[in-house]
Amino acid sequence: MKRLTLILLLTFSINSTSQELETILLAGEDAQKLMSAYLAPGPKGLIYSMNNGWYHTAKVHKKLGFDITIGLNASFIPESDETFNIQNVGLSSATFNQNTTPTFAGSENITPATITYQTTINGLPVTANFQMPTGVKEDFPIRSIPAPVIQTGLGLPYKFEVMVRFLPTINIDDTKAGLYGFGLKKEITDWFGIVDKTPLHVSLLAAYTNMNVTHEIGNVTGDVATQNASAEYNVNAYTFQAIASFNLPIINFFGGVGYNTGNSSLALLGDYSLNYQVDSSSAIIQETVSDPFSIDNNAGSFNATVGARLSLGFFKIFGSYTAQEYSSVNAGIAFSFR
Repeated sequence: MKRLTLILLLTFSINSTSQELETILLAGEDAQKLMSAYLAPGPKGLIYSMNNGWYHTAKVHKKLGFDITIGLNASFIPESDETFNIQNVGLSSATFNQNTTPTFAGSENITPATITYQTTINGLPVTANFQMPTGVKEDFPIRSIPAPVIQTGLGLPYKFEVMVRFLPTINIDDTKAGLYGFGLKKEITDWFGIVDKTPLHVSLLAAYTNMNVTHEIGNVTGDVATQNASAEYNVNAYTFQAIASFNLPIINFFGGVGYNTGNSSLALLGDYSLNYQVDSSSAIIQETVSDPFSIDNNAGSFNATVGARLSLGFFKIFGSYTAQEYSSVNAGIAFSFR
């Protein structure tokens, strides 16, 4: 699992200085609780990033008009989520030397907690001591959780516009990741009478995005050993927005309010051999676990977005900021016709 953190950064290569994540499996029945708390900011950040950047105008294309958009979304993790209190995790067997330890989004300069797990295997009392991973905040692009996107929109009759976003499957080392999404925008400017004659446009938007990642862990040796194991990560993100834009010949101001939500699952698959030290001796006893855990996460937040777009004929440059639980930014370019 040399680059499991890569999963939570959508295949951005991370040269993390943190200890291997698989050592957390030595915490036995407490491993899933510790892993879930450590990784928690990653799924949240991805959900909010994936829900961002669906629009840069409320005005829909004319029938069969279209655009191609290339953008980058990034969500910023609040300082409060850079660490977690182990006392709040609800451990049943493991003990720890300090209450606070970094999450995935924390700094590599914060000393993580040391975990001690004691159990009995084959009638023998055994112990495992390991250190929680450090954070990898310093390795984040602009210290945020990113989600790049390629998107196209197509104008339909009755002032509808359908949008499709797509990121082809990317292979980095032993990791494969892909993203797709669908959105529908309906302009309702004519519901407001005279407003239909002004540069102001109003629309409703609903969209869905999915990201799926498979990471081949390969062969790992040490206190936690495995062969041909893997991790599977899936994220679903949903957004519902009421949006408006003031479209002038060169510059366009846009914004919206709505709700972003989503869910994710991370499954660790394969057989893992865990080495424990027998108490009061130097002997090592081994225990094997299969498909150790599956972690589910949810996120949701009301949001408000403000942005601007510069129009140079069919070429557009845009950027926006979204205030929500994990505030996000979006920037990109578009080629728009009709």
